[in-house]
Amino acid sequence: MSITFDKALGVHPQAVALRLSRAELLSANLANVDTPNFQAKDIDFAAEMQRSSRSFSQPSAPQVMYRVPYQPSSDGNTVALNVEQAEFAKNTQDFQMSLAFLNMKFTGLKKAIEGK
Repeated sequence: MSITFDKALGVHPQAVALRLSRAELLSANLANVDTPNFQAKDIDFAAEMQRSSRSFSQPSAPQVMYRVPYQPSSDGNTVALNVEQAEFAKNTQDFQMSLAFLNMKFTGLKKAIEGK
């Protein structure tokens, strides 16, 4: 009986990839905090994980959504610096946690291979 990496690693590779995509979007939002008419974007992590768990094919690109601002600015920019910084910090912590889970899976596989 063979074990595939998909079964052995579970959802953790998809979670890491999705967290990375979200970090790129959030950093772009932060970089464009003063750009007129820039629309802040984000990913709904939970919805994307559910979507990826239901699809049996290759993972597709996440659906990017525009963030609705709490208070619109006069120049049309929807980036709220404090919101983006908080979301980026939370995403970074979640990314580190996903990497830790993935590392634990690899450690378990290594022990199983070595017979320990």
